[in-house]
Amino acid sequence: MARTRCYRAGVLSDENFELADVSEHLDEPDAIVWIDLCAPQLEELHVVAGELGLHELAVEDAVQGQQRPKLDRYQDHSFLSTYAISFDPVSAELAVSEIAAFLTPHALVTVRKDETFDIEAVVQRWDSHSDLVRYGVAFLVHGLLDFVVDGHFAAVQSLDEEIEQLADSLFLASGDQEEVQRRSFALRKSLVLLRRVVLPMREVINTLLRRDVQLFDDAMGPYFQDVYDHVLRATEWTESLRDLVTSVLETNLTIQGNRLNVITKKVTSWAAIIAVPTAITGFYGQNVPYPGFGKTSGLYTSTAVIIACSALLYVLFKRKGWL
Repeated sequence: MARTRCYRAGVLSDENFELADVSEHLDEPDAIVWIDLCAPQLEELHVVAGELGLHELAVEDAVQGQQRPKLDRYQDHSFLSTYAISFDPVSAELAVSEIAAFLTPHALVTVRKDETFDIEAVVQRWDSHSDLVRYGVAFLVHGLLDFVVDGHFAAVQSLDEEIEQLADSLFLASGDQEEVQRRSFALRKSLVLLRRVVLPMREVINTLLRRDVQLFDDAMGPYFQDVYDHVLRATEWTESLRDLVTSVLETNLTIQGNRLNVITKKVTSWAAIIAVPTAITGFYGQNVPYPGFGKTSGLYTSTAVIIACSALLYVLFKRKGWL
């Protein structure tokens, strides 16, 4: 079921009316209309398109989905595509929800693919800044984009915290290296997806701010500029996190290589120590007479030599840090 609202002269005047009544509300002076469609059928979109005169290519993009974040301009309206995201720290995965919007001088139409996009939070944001309703559709678009960009910023911040914790766990002696590597690749995968969503938003907001486009009144410029600043911060933060997670992966591999070298040195040192008694016992095991052959003194002598040589090698390897 479509959700509708009508604002007249800066005040909410009607809501939850039929789609067929949209044109009647738009005929009223100083009226702006919001229409929300969740997983709509093609027939519903055609009704809205007929009421508002939407371009068929824009309607096709809204139906097909999987669009990159963008703002397409047509003769008398624009088409916006963006994504709301949320980060799950447990699974290190991003939940992505696509939303399309048609922007006309007196109407905003939002098209959601499913219920995962929290449209109620957007409505609450509109209601909490009702003094801006006088700016028309620009007020609605700002509330929508402000909510989406805030979600991007929160996801970037959560990813930063997770990557920092992962970096701290690299040098823990009891750390599970396999888990660290798995977590690193999971965070890197989420970061790549986040980058695809966040970076194009800079172009979207920048287009809305351009004076030659004249999409909205200049009075909303500072509000969209604030959203643009958040987009820039999220973009720069995302780029720095990409370098950081790459550094974590490389550092993890370096640490594993260093630990392998240490283990190799220890094993080699112990092998060298064990080789001494092996050589001495092998020498005394020859079937020829030697000093102390057949005497108790020969046993004591060989034992003393083994202990002395092994102790000497142990001390030398210990000083060199091989043991």
